[in-house]
Amino acid sequence: MALTADQILAAQKANLETLFGLTTKAFEGVEKLVELNVTASKAAMSEVAGTAQAVLSVKDAQELLALQASLFQPLAEKTAAYSRHLYDIAQGTGAEFGKAFEAKAAEAQQNFVGMVDSAAKNAPAGSETAVAVMKSAVAAANNAFESVQKAVKQASDVAEANFNAVSTTAVNAAKSTAQTASRKR
Repeated sequence: MALTADQILAAQKANLETLFGLTTKAFEGVEKLVELNVTASKAAMSEVAGTAQAVLSVKDAQELLALQASLFQPLAEKTAAYSRHLYDIAQGTGAEFGKAFEAKAAEAQQNFVGMVDSAAKNAPAGSETAVAVMKSAVAAANNAFESVQKAVKQASDVAEANFNAVSTTAVNAAKSTAQTASRKR
């Protein structure tokens, strides 16, 4: 099965469209990241000003410790929320790249299977065993690829669950610490 100039041109055009689409998605991810960081920076600046005012109005060490304890829990929650937004941006952008890769891989698999089928139809007499071996190898490769995709998906799900668990644990630890500190006052 020989490729024609039109087929090659169409494949190149499709690859360029995919490249530009992925580049656009990458820039969207960067824009979201910049927006998140600008928002977080503005909020941090505002909070620093408020905290500085609160520290300047403290009358004794006990009040300073209480102020410090009251700031710890919100800081942990904000850090967890920032991390969650960051993770969501990275995961969303990565998912777009994954979808594009899967689509291109499926297309390549179909083209390869088509080439193998075409070669099998045009194979000389007596080569049935070689054709059967080739088809078996293609089927095994497809199965392996699907297994890898499933494993990557499972690993991604486990990573997300672990991230959520760590985030929840950090926020709960901050709450516990803040409650303990407020009881010692």
